[in-house]
Amino acid sequence: MNQFTKGWITMRQKNLIVPSILAADFSQLGTEVEHLCEAGVDRIQWDVMDGVFVPNLTFGPDVIAAAGEHSTVGFEAHLMVANPDRLLHRYIDAGCEVVIVHAEACPHLHRTLGRIRELGARAGVALNPHTPASAAAHVLSETDLILAMTVNPGFGGQTYIPTVEAKIAEIRTMIDESGYSIELEVDGGITDRTIVGAAAAGADVFISGSWLYGWAAGKTAGVHELRSRAAWAQTHHDETAA
Repeated sequence: MNQFTKGWITMRQKNLIVPSILAADFSQLGTEVEHLCEAGVDRIQWDVMDGVFVPNLTFGPDVIAAAGEHSTVGFEAHLMVANPDRLLHRYIDAGCEVVIVHAEACPHLHRTLGRIRELGARAGVALNPHTPASAAAHVLSETDLILAMTVNPGFGGQTYIPTVEAKIAEIRTMIDESGYSIELEVDGGITDRTIVGAAAAGADVFISGSWLYGWAAGKTAGVHELRSRAAWAQTHHDETAA
């Protein structure tokens, strides 16, 4: 079992709502983390950008470690960086129980995912919108999570790309046929509307940033709305398939 225990039980459930802290007030990160936990989120995602792999700079491990003192849920690090291997231990030491690397940035993806597990975290692989599902097909034994990007990485507030849903469905089939316990996460432009298509396609973990922070009724109501919409979409899809 992973050395991190916060949020472990909910990781095995469907319809996990994982906000991106990228939309938060950076001057109040501790308070922002507390508010997200109070809203009933399942994990919190830290979008780590290096200004090389993507044209933006964000969070270092020390910032995440400091924010961890305010959290009652687990953290995941989405490493949008050109050389993730040299940073893995830093983000795991900072308290990230899930570490996600991009297939496009890892020349030895199997080795990188295995190293994440060796360091005590759960290993995730992210696929950009143009990257085929097959890029993860041969590393499933080393993978705990596959992230299908529904926008091009680098900035928050982008528009959801609906054509990625076909790839989400392909990944869902690939996971189910593998027999491995792997979460299927989507990230980018997730709202109360777009979550329906992503959930129906087979996703079970949903990243939401700008929409959740902008929901007029507040974060707690926003989390409930997203979870309810995802559950409805999955139930409707299952009934249709039957």
